[in-house]
Amino acid sequence: MIKKFTLTALAFSLCFSAFAQETPDAAVIQKIRKEGLDNSKAMEIAFNLTDVSGPRLSNSPGLKKAQDWAVKQLTDWGLKNAHLEAWGTFGKGWQIDKYYAATTIPYYHAIIASPKAWTPGTNGPIKSQVVLIKADSVADLAKYKGKLAGKIIMMDQGAPLTSGTKADFSRYADTTLAQMAAAKPQAAGARQRPTSGPMADRMAQMMKMREIRAAISAMLVEEKVGLILTYARGGQGTFFTSNGASYALDAKPVSPELEVAAEDFLHILRLLRAGKTVEVEADIKTSFYDKDPQGYNVIAEIPGTDKKLKEEVVMIGGHFDSWHAATGATDNAAGSTVMMEAMRILKAIDFKPKRTIRIALWSSEEQGLFGSRGYVTKHFGDPKTMVLTPDQKKISAYYNLDNGTGKIRGIYLQGNEAAGPIFQNWFTPFNDLGATTVTINNTGGTDHQAFDAVGIPGFQFIQDPADYNTRTHHSNMDTYDRLVEDDLKQAATIIASFVYNTSQREAQIPRKELPAPQPARP
Repeated sequence: MIKKFTLTALAFSLCFSAFAQETPDAAVIQKIRKEGLDNSKAMEIAFNLTDVSGPRLSNSPGLKKAQDWAVKQLTDWGLKNAHLEAWGTFGKGWQIDKYYAATTIPYYHAIIASPKAWTPGTNGPIKSQVVLIKADSVADLAKYKGKLAGKIIMMDQGAPLTSGTKADFSRYADTTLAQMAAAKPQAAGARQRPTSGPMADRMAQMMKMREIRAAISAMLVEEKVGLILTYARGGQGTFFTSNGASYALDAKPVSPELEVAAEDFLHILRLLRAGKTVEVEADIKTSFYDKDPQGYNVIAEIPGTDKKLKEEVVMIGGHFDSWHAATGATDNAAGSTVMMEAMRILKAIDFKPKRTIRIALWSSEEQGLFGSRGYVTKHFGDPKTMVLTPDQKKISAYYNLDNGTGKIRGIYLQGNEAAGPIFQNWFTPFNDLGATTVTINNTGGTDHQAFDAVGIPGFQFIQDPADYNTRTHHSNMDTYDRLVEDDLKQAATIIASFVYNTSQREAQIPRKELPAPQPARP
């Protein structure tokens, strides 16, 4: 009887201790809430990253300007060791110095468009009748040979716009969040490329189309085409941009190319298909930057103070680079702003963490998570071989934000089931702000994957969609005006609390089984 009571008491004590460890300190959380919600600097940070710095395409002057500002700002807040750290070779930077294009016949109309990234300019003003190219193969271009020098051309393609009834801006419904929370763990297994079936056929068709496009592009360069007008995905004056050439130092030359908003492209296309004359004038100047091809991340820290734990690290981050048609506000000045603001909040309440807290603002995420992957390989290990460094064991967790301006509604566990109850408790003080959902699901396409790939707990937060996928993601509408101030405040406050809890926790965040080495794709 006494023995049973003793064991029961011990079990209760251990259970209570574990629960207490995951229950946030109410007084500290209140300080974080007050600083984050009442004294926020989020919009000031975002203003400097967007309106002041401009587009932040990889290795462009705009990105370097924003990086230098961030290093100075983090230092001014009292963070230590704020610096730019090279992650490896990227290639050429690029920016638009001047862009103008308009139809002059049948009447004057300014064209909504942008030069494609890493394409050259027009070498001064040009004007010509637009030539409509009808070609599905290189052979089809034979009839145009010797006739395109200095001409403005467009391909005979472009789907009619359809009227949508769905609102641009949305938030997650409670039913959707409930479904995410109820998701079950998925069986582990490496994703493999299909070798047969419809998916394999589609992939083969896409590869063939790429080869044809590359051959057509090379032919147009040989013909010294003056300018290519390309149909851009989008509608209602919004267009989604991309790169039109390689950023490699030894990239092959390409023709000047404009990505044209659907309404303007289809307007010209209809006229040409009807046999009408269309004349366009344009003047485009772009610059390339190849003196320093290295890519850089912004790194800064709040040093740990606990003798046993200060060598361990809690990391947060978001990618700093953007596309070029706007100022990259929701992708990803929003996430970078929130992470910088979280660090500011922790410094403002004079928090002395047990573990070191490190912020990383990544570059070249848009080209393939290059900044975070380069950093992880350099410091923690290579996912191709799973040869890990001693520092890999010192990272408790990495938290990422990169899904627009929407408020945080929860977190993706990336299959890390053991972390679920911990995070559920940490969200409790913010349930009133709409953050409730913990899902076992994975999410991809951003920098937490670099950490997850080498066995470090890496997490991306669930965010309200807002108008990220419908209006702003990689588009000419991704500007400061699309940011929702209250959502950024909420996100920074929650992330600051997660960082606080992670840094003070007795143990690190639980880890999944180490992933297998990632074989190189053929």
